[in-house]
Amino acid sequence: MNKLHGTGVALVTPFTPTGAVDANAWRRLLDFTITGGVDYLVINGTTGESPTVTPDEKADLLRVAREHVAGRVPLVYGIGGNDTAAVARQLRETDLAGIMAILSASPAYNKPSQAGLVAHYQHLADASPLPLLLYNVPGRTGSNLTADTTLTLARHPNIIGIKEASGNLEQCLAILAGKPADFLFLSGDDMLTLPLIACGGQGIISVMANALPRQFSEMTRAALAGDLARARQLLFSLLPLNPLLYEEGNPVGVKAALALQGVCEPAVRLPLVPASAGLTARIQALL
Repeated sequence: MNKLHGTGVALVTPFTPTGAVDANAWRRLLDFTITGGVDYLVINGTTGESPTVTPDEKADLLRVAREHVAGRVPLVYGIGGNDTAAVARQLRETDLAGIMAILSASPAYNKPSQAGLVAHYQHLADASPLPLLLYNVPGRTGSNLTADTTLTLARHPNIIGIKEASGNLEQCLAILAGKPADFLFLSGDDMLTLPLIACGGQGIISVMANALPRQFSEMTRAALAGDLARARQLLFSLLPLNPLLYEEGNPVGVKAALALQGVCEPAVRLPLVPASAGLTARIQALL
């Protein structure tokens, strides 16, 4: 799983101005991020607006990505939800040819106990034909995978790592201190990539790397190589843009940044709306 070290990018799903999936822009985005130096791609994550992308569209996006990427970088695919049995069924029935691992976000809205989260992920790991990455994002799901729960799940042979987006540094440190050596710790917060790598993390699954793949990948590589001075310099240069990417919701800001670079339209699907003119202007000024 060392192929999942470094910078993974949680890809947006490009839409046309009328709301259809834009296959041409999808191919441009794949090339833009790969040539920018990212280490792997994550398809159908939260940043890809997965709740409003239909099953048929998801299948088409995955098929096009497999064909267009053609093995240039590894692919990770997002499959999650709050109905454990339905997620397990989807894991068994999805064509996962060419995929290296599954990223599965914790159940949203149900707010399970820690015992429920353990049982949920163990059930998915037993059902999954591919290795599973946990995804802890309490700001979206309403529940938190504690460090103890993560370390319990790390003992399952088919659970290979976690994307940790709690923003809780003490919790992250507890996982890093107690995890097995071969358990991947990936930051889920772009601006915490450097400090978490400095404490033993292996990389990031990034939103910003959609729009700034070269700069972000260079920062991650420098951190992993121990060149903390260079990594800090790059991180601080990216810092002003980060809050703008989330000010009106994700992926609203990063799609505006991509549109300003000619990669895709700023279109998102309701209940999200495209970036306001004011936000777009501030993003443009920083780009």
